[in-house]
Amino acid sequence: MPSVRDLRDRIKSLKNTQQITKAMKQVAAARIRRAEAAMRAARPYAERMRAMLDDLVEKGGKIDHPWLQPAASDKPVAIVLMTADKGLAGAYNANTVREAEKYARSRSGQSLIWYAVGNKAAQAVRRAKGEFGGNWHLVTPERSMVEQARLIAERLAHDFATGRMGEVTIVRPRFISMMTQRPEVARLIPIEREAAAGHGTPLSAVEFEPDASSVLSALLPKYLEFTIFAAMQEALAGFFAAQLLAMTNATDNAGKLIDELTVVMNSARQAAITKEILEIAGGAEALRAAAH
Repeated sequence: MPSVRDLRDRIKSLKNTQQITKAMKQVAAARIRRAEAAMRAARPYAERMRAMLDDLVEKGGKIDHPWLQPAASDKPVAIVLMTADKGLAGAYNANTVREAEKYARSRSGQSLIWYAVGNKAAQAVRRAKGEFGGNWHLVTPERSMVEQARLIAERLAHDFATGRMGEVTIVRPRFISMMTQRPEVARLIPIEREAAAGHGTPLSAVEFEPDASSVLSALLPKYLEFTIFAAMQEALAGFFAAQLLAMTNATDNAGKLIDELTVVMNSARQAAITKEILEIAGGAEALRAAAH
């Protein structure tokens, strides 16, 4: 059995750890509110932009744009892996990385180019099979998230236009709720055409100037930029939610361990005291016996 001093040192270490996890829990709780509000504010814009894009494709008829053509099977597939910059959030980053690895295995017959958004993603793609295309932080003090998303979108658009790859797919965490964040795989380029019906705006009531093709050419880069921005917002909100849950569990578990070790320490201390009393009593009895 560990000594009382060893148990006391361990309890002290656990209390220090509990203070850290409690502080990280409070920070995550404060940041999740802002991150979730920003994410939910971006969603309607993203949905309406997608609806406008579908209307343009439908209104414009046959539009000859590279982003709307079928994916080229003879060119590499680009995978954009998006995670958080930091850990200590349970399996949040690991689940997204595993989903990307699973998708990569499903495209085993093609060459792969990896792009990473987030430090954890950068660490993962450097170990993956395939070419490394570039990496960015999810959050950086040098620029806003909008500017960061614009840089990523411009790089992907340029590499696609120059023929470096024939398809761009993003693997990122989807914010479902405070308790659930689920990895999601979606193709960015070429854009999959979806039915425009059900958007609530009759196509015949929409006019495009100078024409649908010109408007679409201007809209597509913005659509890619905002899609990446919305994904970054969700990744950040999901990270804080996952970290809040992980730090809450860690704080609670540390408290349980402290209680258990305190009981063990008290038992060990009582046993040591009892042993000393017995030794003193035994010594006194021996002295009395020797005196007689």
